[in-house]
Amino acid sequence: MRRRPLAWTAVTVAALLLAGCSDGTPDGTGTDERSPEATATRSYPPSSPPVTIPAVRKFESARGPGWRPGSGSRVVADPDGPLADEARTVAAELDLPRHDGPARRGDLELAIDREQKGGAEAYRLTTRDGRVRITGSNDAGVFYGTRTVLQVLRTEGTVPEGTVDDRPDRAQRGLMLDIARKHFTPEWIEARIREIADLKFNQLGLHFSDDQGFRIESDSHPEIVSEQHLTKKQLRRILDLAKRLHITVIPEIDSPGHLGAVLRAHPDLQLRNAQGVPVRGAIDITKPRSAELVDELLREYSGVFPGRYFHLGADEYRALMAENPEAAYPGLAAQARRDYGSAGRVQDLATAWLNNRAETVRKAGKRPKAWNDGFFSGGSVRPDEDIEVEYWTGKEIGARPPAEYLREGRKLVNLNDEYLYYVLGEPNQFTYPTGERIYKSWTPAVLRGTEPVPAALSGPDRVLGGRLAVWCDLAGAQTEAQVATGIRMPLRAVAQKLWDPRKPSVSWTEFRKLADRLEAEREERPGG
Repeated sequence: MRRRPLAWTAVTVAALLLAGCSDGTPDGTGTDERSPEATATRSYPPSSPPVTIPAVRKFESARGPGWRPGSGSRVVADPDGPLADEARTVAAELDLPRHDGPARRGDLELAIDREQKGGAEAYRLTTRDGRVRITGSNDAGVFYGTRTVLQVLRTEGTVPEGTVDDRPDRAQRGLMLDIARKHFTPEWIEARIREIADLKFNQLGLHFSDDQGFRIESDSHPEIVSEQHLTKKQLRRILDLAKRLHITVIPEIDSPGHLGAVLRAHPDLQLRNAQGVPVRGAIDITKPRSAELVDELLREYSGVFPGRYFHLGADEYRALMAENPEAAYPGLAAQARRDYGSAGRVQDLATAWLNNRAETVRKAGKRPKAWNDGFFSGGSVRPDEDIEVEYWTGKEIGARPPAEYLREGRKLVNLNDEYLYYVLGEPNQFTYPTGERIYKSWTPAVLRGTEPVPAALSGPDRVLGGRLAVWCDLAGAQTEAQVATGIRMPLRAVAQKLWDPRKPSVSWTEFRKLADRLEAEREERPGG
């Protein structure tokens, strides 16, 4: 016996009673065998927009019974075509058979339309004649259309008659997990991938190397790997799930700072200050072997992660956090003068280090990213123009405002620590972000503090998107379950603000109630 695909609500029952049937069709089977003339005589009120997170951006209402899966429903797509994975996924979620078509009444049809406008993540969802058809120019858009169908079925029971035209405002929408300071189980990470995919996110960052741990199995340097770590077999499963759900996983190996776990196995490469004291987490960038070691790791994991990006970190190199780096680190200062003349500074060495690591991942087919405090003004060396800036703070020594990067023509991704940093234990005056605050006052233009950059600098072609970041500074402060609960509403608020640039049309209270309804119904979803 097939399980009921999705739980019903009182709202669902009322809607179906209005439609005069149990299935959105006269005979309750998901198909209507009556003549078109007879069906056309039915009178239905104009349909209401689908209710989802994030909200759909455009809906054209129509009159009709809408659609929900019945006993004769199928998911229709070419089994050998570009939507085979999407069809397999949504068919399992709805507990429906797959078929290669042609589509008939009662079916959910997926199709590619190369002429469709709006970009690779746009989709059109048409509910008409007793069936649903989702089209997009790319498989990603069609996948997001299936997320809309699932959410609407959970909250309303019936996909409303009419046409949805939907697309994201920002190209990069994600969650970042610090799995270096705190080990997260692969099952927990997979659960987060499913969660963010339902919210139409498309990125998951994995910060897996820091002072506290190196958390992914390494073939090139097994000596640096922490006892608790992900095996490559576990990682491949995570990556396979992410690929199927259109999530790009972005690896991060932070350098030249935050390398404590690596340096424990290579203490000869650790930076020392003027007094000869080892500096926590900092590698000595004057030593050729330092670059060789980090590049070996970058090349290894570039071959493991299939996505287009590699995050290089570049933040909080302690030599550059000193009031006078040249005096505090005379060895670095001397090397800078040798390389760049009498005006050479420690920041030039660090910038050259970043550029060289960027070239390493570029040769491996990746696009480099780095934190904003790894980009310096002035100096003899400039950061490569193609390195994407991940802007997180304006609180560091010498931090530059985001508008400076944008006026230089750089692309930014928003990880504003005022709103988007979930730091375990709330050290250093951090407080846990709330979904309500994000929903009411954050936008992609608010890159630093609480004030937006000028509108002319904050369009989707300049500020590419944003991510909620989970940092595990005090790893024992929360369990996995507590982290999942804590980030639940911030994730949903971020999803809304990155998908639709307009002011939300519903209050925070209504938004929260919708999220609760979706969560309750999601627990009943097969395979959920």
